[in-house]
Amino acid sequence: MNRSGGILLPISSLPSPHGIGTLGRAAYDFADFLHAAGQRYWQLLPLGPTGYGDSPYQSFSTFAGNPYLIDLDQLVADGLLTEDEVRAHDWGADARHVDYGKVYAGRFALLETACRRGRARDAEQIAAFERENAHWLPDYALFMALKRHFGMQAWTRWPDEDVRLHRPDAVAACRETLSEDVALFTYIQYLFYTQWHALKEYVNALGIRIIGDLPIYVSMDSADVWASPELFQLDEHAVPTEVAGVPPDYFSADGQLWGNPLYRYDVMQQDGFAWWIRRVDGAKKLYDVIRIDHFRGFESYWAVPYGETTARNGRWVKGPGMALVGVLTGWFPDLSFIAEDLGEPSPAVSALLAEAGLPGMKVLEFAFDPRAVSSYLPHNYPENCVCYTGTHDNAPLALWRREGAEAEVAFAARYLGLNDAEGFNEGVIRGGMSSVARLFVAQMQDYLGLGVGHRMNTPGVGSGNWTWRMLPGEADDALAAKIRGMTRIYGRL
Repeated sequence: MNRSGGILLPISSLPSPHGIGTLGRAAYDFADFLHAAGQRYWQLLPLGPTGYGDSPYQSFSTFAGNPYLIDLDQLVADGLLTEDEVRAHDWGADARHVDYGKVYAGRFALLETACRRGRARDAEQIAAFERENAHWLPDYALFMALKRHFGMQAWTRWPDEDVRLHRPDAVAACRETLSEDVALFTYIQYLFYTQWHALKEYVNALGIRIIGDLPIYVSMDSADVWASPELFQLDEHAVPTEVAGVPPDYFSADGQLWGNPLYRYDVMQQDGFAWWIRRVDGAKKLYDVIRIDHFRGFESYWAVPYGETTARNGRWVKGPGMALVGVLTGWFPDLSFIAEDLGEPSPAVSALLAEAGLPGMKVLEFAFDPRAVSSYLPHNYPENCVCYTGTHDNAPLALWRREGAEAEVAFAARYLGLNDAEGFNEGVIRGGMSSVARLFVAQMQDYLGLGVGHRMNTPGVGSGNWTWRMLPGEADDALAAKIRGMTRIYGRL
């Protein structure tokens, strides 16, 4: 990774007339903006299908793409929909925020129409797509067909025990009786990946690489857990024994109770972590660089007894360490990784990061506690790291200036030499841009100067997240030129 810059903007945050950002025209326009701004990386959030809470970190599959992101205008151009059919749906009146209820209500009806019109026409390409993705697609498509059949309930609540526990005869029978819906969800994935590969080819041709998130855990309500329960810490009734989270920290006094099932690393290691290899291979089809979310969980992870209402009463359990990390870096030598190593400093995590040789993360908003010398202060950075103004879990800079601890904001002003003439956001960005970190990434909100109402996620808050969107025209030529100028000054072009 050479000295360079990037911007964090989820696909869902792109402007669109259809309720949510998509893989359509606005995505290509943003790639052009990145190129004009001298940025060489576009960082995304996970692209998987989202469930309850709309979090991209709680997906129905670690391999599948999100149907919401399929661009409807491209389906019109391809003869699969008409403009009138798309306009007939109410996508919401707020261009700044996603209304997931309206997106859900309209999207699948249109995708069913597209499937009816395109399934026979595209049969040969679909068959090739199925062959290429045979290790996950049949289970995912059946899982989604069963969710629809059982009223979209979590699979742990399905009334048919044989189906719920993934017994082979029951699964085979359902695949036959629900074949139409299985075909629908297969076709939806074909559409997603067709649009994605075209976009990625365009982005890469501009010299821009895509950074994607790989959440360390998968959702309990996912095809991954339903189809392979033996890989997770579940009892004989498919109920978790302990679940994932993190202890009390900067974000929450109670910690964060994520609720994801924990892995049976001992079982996974018996076949050389084949499931993880398949998972990263799937991510490689989407991204050029993979940010491993919660990397510290490979060293040791926080296990919370199932049924607890907070993460306070968990315990640290030793993770697989280099036994797994070494397999992944060794299996994919041409793939770049970033380790999300945030949280309380740990010598063991630092040692694992050093042994793996991966760049860690430095977040400027965490740097300015005047009571301690922080490793997030730019003068303490190693070159092999990625500096962020903030991640999707942080407030945009303009909001942090307003809501952050007064002493921290004041220390940031002294440390970075912030002044009104330059501007608060510009000064903090300068601090990251000028650091020795090989890569500097800012949230798009920070370049736009947006604060209140523009946060992507508030950890520990279960609703109202993941909705922020950029408005048409905000990523304009003047802003691109401004970003490019700073990128040039600090040697990141």
